[in-house]
This record gives sequence, C-alpha cells and structure tokens, in this order.
Amino acid sequence: MRWIDNHCHLESDTLDEVVAQASAAGVERLIDVGTDLATSMAAVAKAAASDRVWATAGVHPHEARHGIAGIEDLLGSDRVVAVGECGLDYHYNHSPQPDQQAAFAVQIDMAHRHRMPLVIHTREAWDDTFAILDEGGVPDHTVFHCFTGGADEARAALDRGAYLSFSGIVSFPSADDVRSAAELCPLNRLLVETDSPYLAPVPLRGKRNAPANLPLVGEALARVHGIAPEQVAEHTWDNAAAFYGL
Repeated sequence: MRWIDNHCHLESDTLDEVVAQASAAGVERLIDVGTDLATSMAAVAKAAASDRVWATAGVHPHEARHGIAGIEDLLGSDRVVAVGECGLDYHYNHSPQPDQQAAFAVQIDMAHRHRMPLVIHTREAWDDTFAILDEGGVPDHTVFHCFTGGADEARAALDRGAYLSFSGIVSFPSADDVRSAAELCPLNRLLVETDSPYLAPVPLRGKRNAPANLPLVGEALARVHGIAPEQVAEHTWDNAAAFYGL
C-alpha cells in the first residue's frame, strides 16, 4: 500500500528521520502545512529539501490577528500546492472573530486568483464558515481538513463540492459523529491525514503523532466503509494526487 499524508506539520530538525520512517510505513508523500508566514516559509524550505514533501502557505485562524502579509508571495513556488490552512476557530478565539473572518475571505480570494486548492480549518464555526465560502465562491478544489463535524456538516460541505479529510479522530471511541460523516463521504471525495504531531490514532492516542502512523487512520476509515485498507489507500492516493496536482 502507498499513502499520501495530505496534512501534517513537520519539523526541520527531524525532517529526514520522519520522512524515512513514513516511507518505510508506505507513506510516500507528505503535505507540510503552513499556519502563518514563518511556518509557511519553513514548509517551502522543507519541501525544497525533500522530493517527498510539498508545502502549503496560509494563515490559521489562531494567527489571523497578525494579518496575512507575505503569504501570497509564496504561492508562486512550484513546491507550494495549496492556500491554507485557513478558516475559523471559535473554540479558542485566539484571534478576534472579525480578524478570522477577514483573513479567511482574503485567502479564499487568493485560491481563486491563483487557481490553487484551499485547505480549510473550521471548529465550532460551521455557519459562518459556509456563509463566507458561499460569498467568496467555493474554489474548485477545497478540503475541510481534520473533519470534526457530523453528517449534517458533511452533507453541507459535500454539496459545495468539497473534499473531506479525516485524521486519527475517526478512530477515537467517542467520535461517532465523525465516523457518520466519514461513512457519508464518497470514496472519490475522501482524503486522509495525520495532522501530526497532533491527534495520534488509536492505539497510539496521547502520544506524539507522525506521518508513519497514517495507515492506522486509513484502517479506521476502511472499517467505517466496510472495505479493505488497500482500497482506502488507493482511493485516497488518487484523490490527493489529483487534488494537489502532485
């Protein structure tokens, strides 16, 4: 089996080791996701250093209060494959909601103008997320990463043409809503991620996560769909490769 971890956060000082461990586990391609200007620039540098890593450039809602200056300058790199992660997070509100909303809207516009995929983070902000997306227009390639909604939110996202990406949360015993969303997601709109170093899947929950653990997430999704892990690997590989243009 071969896998693409379509959303992770890598560290420069362990890059070679993490990539090697991922490769040994069948995780052959990694999307290193920027959350502000510094991490986006670092992601571009890591992608340039490894032929198995690609980068995104964006401003996470937690960082929206700092603005998005410099992000658009990174989008011309041939190693940058998406805008984001961006969106809304009303659980923590580390940035004021108006700042989050403004940064999200601008990054939607960037995705349109540069004809690039959009990576969305949303937490406890579904109504506003969909409203801003509808106003700006949903980019042709849009993914809700680390999907934490239920069936209703999944339908709303899918109806807008979006992809859903599932993390180790789908393996958590308490995550019935997320599994309902995963079951609803068509295989041609399904992506898989670790969101490492966060959200290690069962049976590693509570430990530091890594891209090498992605097959465990895939196995959890296979159980949800009642298919073999090999089928999840094949579908999510093809989906991610097409989505990001790898």
